[in-house]
Amino acid sequence: MRTVPIPVDTAKLTITCVKAPRPRLLNRDTGEIKTDKNGNTVYEVTVSVEDESGRIELLKIGITGEPPITAGDPVNAVGLLGYVWEIAGRWGISYRATALLPAKENTGA
Repeated sequence: MRTVPIPVDTAKLTITCVKAPRPRLLNRDTGEIKTDKNGNTVYEVTVSVEDESGRIELLKIGITGEPPITAGDPVNAVGLLGYVWEIAGRWGISYRATALLPAKENTGA
């Protein structure tokens, strides 16, 4: 199966960090941490995503480098992409972003 990135339009979504960023483990037994092709640590961030109708989903988003967010922060997911995967008859969508930044509140000033 060829993996084609699917861009996610986040303009009408409310994204909130629900679990602090942590390095993604490749192997729980050995503690091996996932790195990108340049050797940088890949982090995993659990977020809630709410759409306009109020439907909420929990997602894990992968990102290179530790993002400057903590649990409870509203988040701006820059360059969010979904990747469909299939292994041994099971499938799902994994998510990756170029940046996860604290969302700026509109002050109206």
